[in-house]
Amino acid sequence: MFELFLWQPTLLDHSIYIIREQRVMLDEDLAKLYGVETKVLNQAIRRNKDRFPEGFMFKLSVTKYKNLKSQIVTSSFGGRRYMPFVI
Repeated sequence: MFELFLWQPTLLDHSIYIIREQRVMLDEDLAKLYGVETKVLNQAIRRNKDRFPEGFMFKLSVTKYKNLKSQIVTSSFGGRRYMPFVI
């Protein structure tokens, strides 16, 4: 028999943001989804730029990141050294 699987979009809703009128994910959230480190994901994308459309990934400005971060409930422990990419 067939097993019915209902997709629950709320599982990813917390990782999707609207930036520049586009739905995007932070590089760290996409890396978690694929089960890899963020730096590994970013490195793979940089090494394979020709496989992605132009504008596929861009770096957030400090202002946009601070605004986005204020909307995300996060721990005060740790943090990023560099502005994240959005994909």
